Amino acid sequence: MKNSSRASLILNCIFWGVIGLLVAASFIFSSREHSLKEHVIDYLVFGSINVAVFYINYIVLIPELIKKRKQYLWYVVCFVLLIAASTGIKTVVAMLNPELVLQYTSDDGKIHNISTANYVVTVVFIAGFFLVSSSIIKFAVDWFSNERIQRNLESEKKDMELQFLKSQLNPHFLFNSLNNIYSLAYQKSDKTADAILKLSEIMRYMIYESNDSWVSLDKEVEYVESYVELQKLRFKDGAAVEITINGVIDGQKIVPLILISFVENAFKHGVANDTEDPIRINIIANQKILHFSVTNKKNTTNKDAVGGVGLNNVERRLQLLYPERYKLNIVNTPTHYTTELMLDL
Repeated sequence: MKNSSRASLILNCIFWGVIGLLVAASFIFSSREHSLKEHVIDYLVFGSINVAVFYINYIVLIPELIKKRKQYLWYVVCFVLLIAASTGIKTVVAMLNPELVLQYTSDDGKIHNISTANYVVTVVFIAGFFLVSSSIIKFAVDWFSNERIQRNLESEKKDMELQFLKSQLNPHFLFNSLNNIYSLAYQKSDKTADAILKLSEIMRYMIYESNDSWVSLDKEVEYVESYVELQKLRFKDGAAVEITINGVIDGQKIVPLILISFVENAFKHGVANDTEDPIRINIIANQKILHFSVTNKKNTTNKDAVGGVGLNNVERRLQLLYPERYKLNIVNTPTHYTTELMLDL
């Protein structure tokens, strides 16, 4: 609302400033000598009528008849009546003061009369000019205001959707991790305590550090590595995972929790204990581009009855946070599943 009022004030000031300059120029370059009465008629009477026409349309007709009630026919009727009223008042004033309004002196000193018909046409044009100008300015202000409101609504909607997606992701990850720890506890494994400690470290990152809009890429990579270590505790001989990092990771920023779903998906649906065909996580980074890929051998015996939200979640977040700045390629073969993500950092 404040921005709309500011835009309205600026456009109105510009319009009346231009009108003021044109009026001042007409008086400066005019050869006539203007009396006090003529100034009063020009400025107070005719000027007030022009201002009234402008703001009756700006403040009353457009908001009430067009914006609120959608009464377009009544608006046209009022538009015409307003022109007629202003023309009638000016014509009456002119006929009462014909020597000041309906006469002018040429450069050779001769006095010329302006016909009433020509005068009426002129004042109709002037009234129409102020009405059309007020309409243009009003619709321009409303358009800019609506555009700003629409952008704010879209931004709020985007923020709400991102918060919802993030709230989905954390319980999803926690649910899977607790399942893994439950499995260790059920087996009375000595790794249970280490798994709980590792999970607490991961949850600390998810709850505190990932609340920021952006995090350091090195922290996100550390988070992925911690998750892999947590998963390794599930297996008696450790999980078969190869993590390869190339390039330079130094100060780049990334949206938090954007990589983990790909890794989680590999452990959930893939074979993680085949040393001859391990899960492969490749990270290639420079100051501008991140290439992240995960490849896993398919586990044909493990079919989840309920699909996870991970990949759909992360793809929607990519659409919102990296529009036109990411490429996601999924290769699904009979034996292997590969996800490749290219991010413009």
